[in-house]
Amino acid sequence: MHAPVLVLKDSLKRESGSKVQHANIQASKAVADIIRTTLGPRSMLKMLLDATGGIVVTNDGNAILRELDLAHPAAKSMIELSRTQDEEVGDGTTSVIVLAGEMLHVAEAFLGKSYHPTVICRAYNKALEDAIAVLDKIAMPIDVKDRATMLGLVKSCIGTKFTSQFGDLIADLAIDATTTVGVDLGQGLREVDIKKYIKVEKIPGGQLEDSRVLKGVMFNKDVVAPGKMRRKIVNPRIILLDCPLEYKKGENQTNAELVREEDWEVLLRMEEEYIKNLCDQIVMFKPDLVITEKGLSDLACHYLCKHGVSAIRRLRKTDNNRIAKACGAVIVNRPDELQESDVGTGAGLFEVKKIGDEFFAFIVDCKEPKACTVLLRGASKDLLNEVERNLQDAMSVARNIIKNPKLLPGGGATELTVSAALKQKSSSIEGIEKWPYEAAAIAFEAIPRTLAQNCGVNVIRTMTALQGKHANGENAWIGIDGNTGVITDMKECKIWDAYNVKAQTFKTAIEAASMLLRIDDIVSGIKKKQAPGAGAPSKPTVETEADADSEQILPD
Repeated sequence: MHAPVLVLKDSLKRESGSKVQHANIQASKAVADIIRTTLGPRSMLKMLLDATGGIVVTNDGNAILRELDLAHPAAKSMIELSRTQDEEVGDGTTSVIVLAGEMLHVAEAFLGKSYHPTVICRAYNKALEDAIAVLDKIAMPIDVKDRATMLGLVKSCIGTKFTSQFGDLIADLAIDATTTVGVDLGQGLREVDIKKYIKVEKIPGGQLEDSRVLKGVMFNKDVVAPGKMRRKIVNPRIILLDCPLEYKKGENQTNAELVREEDWEVLLRMEEEYIKNLCDQIVMFKPDLVITEKGLSDLACHYLCKHGVSAIRRLRKTDNNRIAKACGAVIVNRPDELQESDVGTGAGLFEVKKIGDEFFAFIVDCKEPKACTVLLRGASKDLLNEVERNLQDAMSVARNIIKNPKLLPGGGATELTVSAALKQKSSSIEGIEKWPYEAAAIAFEAIPRTLAQNCGVNVIRTMTALQGKHANGENAWIGIDGNTGVITDMKECKIWDAYNVKAQTFKTAIEAASMLLRIDDIVSGIKKKQAPGAGAPSKPTVETEADADSEQILPD
């Protein structure tokens, strides 16, 4: 007998073969089960406590998974899915996980019959192509200008969220905000940059009904000298600066030795004149409001006060960009480069209001605002955070529709249509791939099934009835009304989904399932490589600050 050969170190753990695949599938199913109940309008909320004792109450799939700390590698990659979904299209974070989990679940049976994973993956990819083709077939184009349709759409997106009880409120906010910031790129394309130009300000207090979209921007600042400067200006002329209005400091420490006492006065006078010049250059344009991102000295403040100009200092760069977009001003880097065209005149009103116990500056009633602020009010911080998450989703959906104005039925109708079409097609597929293909078709039913489960209706009956309705690929718009669990026509209920949300969901889910199925080996416990010959370090070495920089930073 030969002695056994040790290839891997003792510290390494290696699992391989079907064991790994089953473990991965189990892990993915566990993740899917965590958020399965958060799908649909009758969804449950999850409450998550983090290490610091903060609470998150939400039913946004991505927000839940973001807070979870998982050990299993396959489960971690499931979490990545919902993050991608959230960043790409903003909605459908829960569906993508549920779908991927289901895809893996139906694959388990084939692995048990010792099918090769690549066969299953091939069948899945074929199913994906056909599914997208079906989506193209049943999608119906809409008019982005038609507000009622848009409202129905955004409402069906947030119908599944916590704020659905506030009716059209959030949907209105989302549509207002996204239509404001939309920029035409020509050729009928519209670009909507939610992150940059829509700011969500959460202010606890008041009621949710007080939330609104401002035709302009607001920020958490007061004027520099509240007593002397005007706090309410109608049709203000606004100048935005990116430079400090104070005396230039030396780059590094500068020492000046003065011999005569008069020189000291000359120095002081120079400083004063420098600032006076700065202010004069600005006042020449007769602005009513000067906003700078940097500091503003007392002296400059005094000169501006004398000319009746209100000033705000130390504003965030992002806020400054938003103001520029809203009132049509140009951010100027040096006062001597000011031109008449840089002055923003688009705003109708500047005023400072006290909300709660803080002062907020509003620049509102803009003529053609390309940026806006959504003002959210609510009872508690947790509530506001949840409303903000829902608003993000709603705005993403509105953005998707503006970008790609096509609709699909919601309420599980799309998935059922796809499923029925794939089932029909599977009979024409030859060879061993037929079965996994059919299984993928069945997996799509996970979404309507989960919807039915969350409504608390008889799942089996509902599903059979639905499958019967969809059997020949006709009435593609029949689905489950998520509130009552009744089978209805989605067109009448106005339950719609955006085309690219659904397409992205299917793609992400199937690709991820294929990836996880292909894993057949997990080697864990890999240590960082040590230099050859270097044994274990004898005693812990204390790093000094000098060493800290020289260490290579490992990429995340």
